[in-house]
Amino acid sequence: MKITLVAACALVDADGRVLVAQRPEGKALAGLWEFPGGKVEPGERPEQTLIRELDEELGITVKEACLAPLTFASHGYETFHLLMPLWVCRRWEGTIQRKEHQALQWLRPARLRDIPMPPADEPLIPALIDLLGP
Repeated sequence: MKITLVAACALVDADGRVLVAQRPEGKALAGLWEFPGGKVEPGERPEQTLIRELDEELGITVKEACLAPLTFASHGYETFHLLMPLWVCRRWEGTIQRKEHQALQWLRPARLRDIPMPPADEPLIPALIDLLGP
């Protein structure tokens, strides 16, 4: 089975809330809430992927030094296996804008359990609660 590497980022605001983005219509798992990020391209490091994806998806600039690795998820879907490391970022430049997603929302870590997320994202929640509190 093919392994797909996807880098994800938990953007954390000054109030300890985490940004989640709703997957757009027409994409797999449309309507579910996820952490921003994307597929790691050939020759690209995951940190480079996040810097690129956060600019493309949200219009913000992130420096690699501001990305802190936290945990990862390993999940088998029907046609591929997803390996998804999660970084935490508390500092960025620019104003977050919705460019590719249906909606964005800031949630306390414990509230992440109340929204529908892809199966690969759900195991990341306990590490965020441990880090940031409920």
